[in-house]
Amino acid sequence: MPDVTEAEAEQETARTPTATAPDLVALEQEGEIAADYIEGLLDIADIDGDIDMDVEGDRAVVSVVEVKGGDLTGKHGEVLEALQELTRLAVHRQTGERSRLMLDVGGFRERRRAELTKLGVKIADDVKRSGEPKPLQPMTPFERKIVHDAVAAAGLRSESEGEEPNRFVVVMPA
Repeated sequence: MPDVTEAEAEQETARTPTATAPDLVALEQEGEIAADYIEGLLDIADIDGDIDMDVEGDRAVVSVVEVKGGDLTGKHGEVLEALQELTRLAVHRQTGERSRLMLDVGGFRERRRAELTKLGVKIADDVKRSGEPKPLQPMTPFERKIVHDAVAAAGLRSESEGEEPNRFVVVMPA
């Protein structure tokens, strides 16, 4: 059996329905810890921003809104991904539990979700017309999941191939 990366396991977990409801209190605690950590980073970097916390499904979501004074996303979201991993580590250090926390800054993830959904639909249409598989550019696990979902909604299937950080989606004909 091939080795499964943590990102692949997380993606599979996100697709597999669970029998138990998420522990809302634990997720709210994750959000509080993450918000405190991010607030500390913002203070150190002298960046202004308000922090919103929420729980969506089975993960805590922390959003930095109205950011003033710095770029917390990076050109392609790489700074945001790094901040999210650091924040997850901070949560893990305090709780002892692995965190699936989602961090967003200035609505970047929502805008990216809309772009990738549109891309998934367009590529699915292209593959339906041509009948040929179509590989996409390397993406993060978050981005790949959005494309997989859009392709599935269009009635096609997709697979992830390659190794991190160059893992990419291939859209397959029906």
